[in-house]
Amino acid sequence: MTKKVLVPIADGTEEIEAVCIIDVLRRAGAAVTVASVGELQITASRGVKLVADKLIGDCVDETYDLVVLPGGMPGAEHLRDSKELVKILKDQKNRGSLYGAICAAPAVVLQHHGLLDQCQATCHPSFVSHLENIDLVESRVVVDGTCVTSRGPGTALEFALKLVELLYGEDKAREVAAPMVV
Repeated sequence: MTKKVLVPIADGTEEIEAVCIIDVLRRAGAAVTVASVGELQITASRGVKLVADKLIGDCVDETYDLVVLPGGMPGAEHLRDSKELVKILKDQKNRGSLYGAICAAPAVVLQHHGLLDQCQATCHPSFVSHLENIDLVESRVVVDGTCVTSRGPGTALEFALKLVELLYGEDKAREVAAPMVV
């Protein structure tokens, strides 16, 4: 069964994280929608140009199996400030559906909007002070109920494969990882 995934992006998004998440989930067979909170074409944190499939406003009435945020600065701030994205994330949590973030986004977006309340989480080391519950902050990937967080560019592949596992199971995650020599 095809799973619907939303990956929001913005100017300043960390490109390794965004592309890794999108790529790995598509390899697993997910229908990934890349939605910008600004213009369709964004400039990522290291100058790479990425083109979204649509604008975030066009996604508000959709239902997703997973909404996952890449980090990067100031990308995470732009995601945090998108009213449409915050509505999507809160609806996702309230439905009990998967949502996640990596790098700065767990602290800058999820924590800021109360989406990590009573959740174990991790994030990029430079944003740890923003998290309230830091028991597992040194972990590369943390799953707490329907919330999944990770540390940064170096953990993006592991994070993306965990998302595949949560959506499709361990066998699918291994199947996707094998040709990538993970």
